[in-house]
Amino acid sequence: MSKTDRKARDVGPVPTDLSPAAEVKTAMAGFMNDLNAFQANINTKLQQQEERLTMLNSKTMTHKRPVLSAAAQTEAPHQKAFNAYLRSGDDDALRGIVLEGKAMSTAVSADGGYLVDPQTAETIQSVLNSTASLRSIANVVNVEATSYDVLIDHTDVGAGWADETTATAETGTPNIDRISIALHELSALPKASQRLLDDSAFDIESWLAGRIADKFSRAEAAAFVSGDGSDKPRGFLNHTAVANDSWVWNNLGYIATGVDGDFDGTNPADSIIDLVYALGAQYRAGATFIMNSKTAGAVRKMKDADGRFLWSDGLAAGEPARLMGYPVLIAEDMPDIGSDATAIAFGDFASGYTIAERPDLRVLRDPFSAKPHVLFYATKRVGGDVSDFAAIKLLKFSVA
Repeated sequence: MSKTDRKARDVGPVPTDLSPAAEVKTAMAGFMNDLNAFQANINTKLQQQEERLTMLNSKTMTHKRPVLSAAAQTEAPHQKAFNAYLRSGDDDALRGIVLEGKAMSTAVSADGGYLVDPQTAETIQSVLNSTASLRSIANVVNVEATSYDVLIDHTDVGAGWADETTATAETGTPNIDRISIALHELSALPKASQRLLDDSAFDIESWLAGRIADKFSRAEAAAFVSGDGSDKPRGFLNHTAVANDSWVWNNLGYIATGVDGDFDGTNPADSIIDLVYALGAQYRAGATFIMNSKTAGAVRKMKDADGRFLWSDGLAAGEPARLMGYPVLIAEDMPDIGSDATAIAFGDFASGYTIAERPDLRVLRDPFSAKPHVLFYATKRVGGDVSDFAAIKLLKFSVA
């Protein structure tokens, strides 16, 4: 039976003399009849489906059948591990499978005690070494060349007063100096046996890489302070130090404590104050003290004439301690207080010292050159030197 015939049977013959409004009303009545029939049919099917699910659930509970699950059946751990090894050569999962030992005990060695290894820490605890470096306050630039040139204009333009009729005389012209900072290669070549890499319980390669990076940071930190510039950065203490009253370019000015190897016993704080104001006002706003821990232990006991400590600890986590209001960097590579030692530096190192480096630390894994060992060839290229000799002043523990 066609849809048209079914509608005609439900609503009856449609009179031909009806008005348009009546025709619409009659058609809507037929549509509502069809909709009600469709809804009744759906409700019946849903009720039948619910009855069927109730019956299946009752049978399942009666016969203790396992609960149905839509989740996909998972592979056994050893199958997944073996598949991973075959596909990519990754045997980590195979070595990590836990074996069941039924009817065995760790109390008796022959019954499984030999199979139980003592627990080993997942990481290797290393002795902590201070890595405070000048790079945290210096000017650091990344370069792709073999050297970095700093252009410095440390002279001034001449000037003079002129009147209306007198001819203006020629004045001085500023001179530009160039400081070339060469990049030097820092390298390391440790090795480990392939068996150790295969059988160790933790990641030996990551541990070695971390140790290399830590050693590199300590080596460059020492070079930034006292390096001689031969195949390494030139430290700021490697430059000639002269009395600040006779300071000239290419030298660092120093203030003497007045006592050989110590502070002035009468007014020890005076040397610190003199050091601060020996630095030009244009540099003091960004200046920082640098000293090692032993020197800091002596300095933090100092008081001014009113009995107030010159040293103040940082109020927030990560904030550096301050001396006379200026931050202090504790660098263990600075010399101890001693005869003629320049144990304290003060200056604007962002202006006074430039570090040029390639931004990457490269580690090459070489399993072929030293069989059965694996070599780890690590390199880093970095250079450094003073870029503004007026921005750094030293405190020298000497009579003059």
